Amino acid sequence: MNTLLHPTYFPSISHFVAMSQADSIIYEIEDNFQKQTNRNRTYIYSPNGILLLNIPVKHSKDNHQKTKDIQVDTDFDWQKQHYKSLETAYKSSPFFEFFEDDIRPFFEKKHKFLLDLNFETLEIISKCMRVKFESTKTTEYIQQDNTDLILDYRFLADGKKDPSSFERYMQVFEDKHGFINNLSVLDLIFNEGKFTLDYLKNQKLALK
Repeated sequence: MNTLLHPTYFPSISHFVAMSQADSIIYEIEDNFQKQTNRNRTYIYSPNGILLLNIPVKHSKDNHQKTKDIQVDTDFDWQKQHYKSLETAYKSSPFFEFFEDDIRPFFEKKHKFLLDLNFETLEIISKCMRVKFESTKTTEYIQQDNTDLILDYRFLADGKKDPSSFERYMQVFEDKHGFINNLSVLDLIFNEGKFTLDYLKNQKLALK
C-alpha cells in the first residue's frame, strides 16, 4: 500500500518504519508549514539525555505559508552546532566512523529551502541503509477524507501525536538515562549499522 508522509529533518525511527514497510511512498509537499514539528527539528541521544536539534527558518507574516516555500535562516551557523552535537553524542557508537563521511558533507553546505534540505537527509539515510525507496510527491494537498487507499502517516511529523513504542536496541548512554524511544533514525543507524533495515521492518507503528 502507498504510504503518505511529510519529509522531515533526519526523520524519526517511526518515519522510517513506515517507509521500510511501504510498497511506495508519497511525500506531502503541498502542506502549510507548522511550527514546533519535525519539519525542522529532530531529537538525538546526548550525554545529558534527549537533545533537540532545531533548524532556524525565516518566518513570513503569512500564517499559511507552504512548507515548500520555507527558507532556512542562514544567519545562524546551525550546521556546525548540529554536527558537533552529533559527534559528542555518537563518536563512541559502533558505526559513527563508518557513516561519518556520508553525513559530514551535508553540514558543510548551505541550503536555501527547508524542503530541499529535508529531502537530502532522506537521501543520506537511504544511502547509509543501502536501500532505494520508491517515492512520488503530491501536486495538491491530499485531504484526510481522500486517503482510503493510502496509509496516512503525516501525523508522524508531529512527535507529540506519535504514540509508537519500539523494541530496545543498544544506545551509547543507556547506562545513564535508560533506553530512549523513537529518536532520529540517526541514533539507530549509528548504533545498529547494517542491521538498521531489519530492525525497522520488524517494528509495529501505533496509529494515532
